[in-house]
Amino acid sequence: MQRHLISAADLTRDDAVLILDTAEEMARVADRPIKKLPTLRGRTVVNLFFEDSTRTRISFEAAEKRLSADVINFTAKGSSVSKGESLKDTAQTLEAMGVDAVVIRHGASGAPYRLANSGWIDAAVINAGDGTHQHPTQALLDAFTMRRRLVGRDAGIGQDLAGKRITIVGDILHGRVARSNVDLLHTLGAEVTLVAPPTLVPVGVETWPCEVSYDLDSTLPKSDAVMMLRVQRERMNAAFFPTEREYSRRYGLDADRMARMPEHAIVMHPGPMVRGMEITAEVADSDRCTAIEQVANGVSIRMAVLYLLLGGNEPAVSHTRIEEK
Repeated sequence: MQRHLISAADLTRDDAVLILDTAEEMARVADRPIKKLPTLRGRTVVNLFFEDSTRTRISFEAAEKRLSADVINFTAKGSSVSKGESLKDTAQTLEAMGVDAVVIRHGASGAPYRLANSGWIDAAVINAGDGTHQHPTQALLDAFTMRRRLVGRDAGIGQDLAGKRITIVGDILHGRVARSNVDLLHTLGAEVTLVAPPTLVPVGVETWPCEVSYDLDSTLPKSDAVMMLRVQRERMNAAFFPTEREYSRRYGLDADRMARMPEHAIVMHPGPMVRGMEITAEVADSDRCTAIEQVANGVSIRMAVLYLLLGGNEPAVSHTRIEEK
């Protein structure tokens, strides 16, 4: 494991499998009456969020507290950032407080990389989403969910996703989740196909390690997992498709389309879901949809990342090993 987690592209196959295996151990901790480990006792972790977030921030906070870390939550609203304070000044303030790790979400692509490599702060940096660039822990929790569902909990230990066919549908252009998943799934041996309107496919996508299609119906029968992405209107400055109804008709997942998927195939969504547009309520509430599982798995993955970055680089191969740390 490296010192920081900035991009899913930075992870080797062995790195990624180590994180997934460690997360499997962390998931077992969640089944205990007392869901705590002493691993990060005495360590201070700051959640530095310059963008609104619910799932990611709460997930990281839960992971940090389950590892017994001291947690500081920082939001840009109501802080000195709203008065014009720079990222550098904020970082130097945190450095003066002696923090051990910073979980950062920022609207500017590259902000976590800048923080990690600037020399402003001597702490591990974990990217919780930067602009339209990367969201590595989301990709890891998605891969963890796929491995559990498509390979098996115990059978998946030490395994990657070689040969699995994953389809990612929706707003690829503005979606850091899509970029992160393409990078990580390729590293883990999966075959990825992106499906979106031509206006929502990024320039240069031909250099990505994936296929691109504009026809959802043709890809569904050969997909092991279909990941639906939210249309990110807050990042759009133009009209990328005629109407919501038109988008839903061509790229939305309803019960009829789900019936064309293989019986073992799963439906995924990173949240928040816009029901009725990219996914119908019937599909979102079906047993094949893993959206709630992904939230639960997010805590285990983030515990694993924090454990490996701050608690030690040895794999957590048993309960005894974790408790001894």
